[in-house]
Amino acid sequence: MAEKFILIVSGTNRPGSNALKIAKLLEVHYAAGGTATRIFSLAEMPAAVFDGSAYAAKPAAFAPHQQLVLDAAGLHIVTPEYNGSFPGVLKYWIDMLKFPESFDRKPVAFTGESAGIWGAIRSIEQLQMIFGYRNAHVFPDRVFIPGINQKLDAEGRLTDATIDERLAKQAQGFAKFSAAFAVTKGG
Repeated sequence: MAEKFILIVSGTNRPGSNALKIAKLLEVHYAAGGTATRIFSLAEMPAAVFDGSAYAAKPAAFAPHQQLVLDAAGLHIVTPEYNGSFPGVLKYWIDMLKFPESFDRKPVAFTGESAGIWGAIRSIEQLQMIFGYRNAHVFPDRVFIPGINQKLDAEGRLTDATIDERLAKQAQGFAKFSAAFAVTKGG
């Protein structure tokens, strides 16, 4: 049986994104608790998936990305806020994944980051509705990071210890949450 892992999704394809920096910080917190993770950045999506015909027939290059989602014990979505919502590429990724099995009864956690004062609360609230519609088990402890550009140093480390503590607590809690659902699913 394959090792269970949390898939940390960097919810944008923007180069050098803050979402990817936060995903890497979460990876460290999960590792500290002994939880295996993998990071998936939407920048890794194959170009062929953006062809309009991909809705009807997924390109072969997308199959490993789909399988990664199916194999994950849980998904931890890190999303920025773009124009009062989450990035369009994140919605497109969701649309490309198999329905209903990709998120059906899959544990999911959310971390938001934004340049503004709300820390992507709107993005996460909108994503919660989508994942709820897809029958995911939404972890209630969300982390919002406002003013992200002032909270990360040049190496991508948080300069705010309180936020780092919240990320650590979220990772620890979501690892337990995901493990509990694996047991109830017979895993």
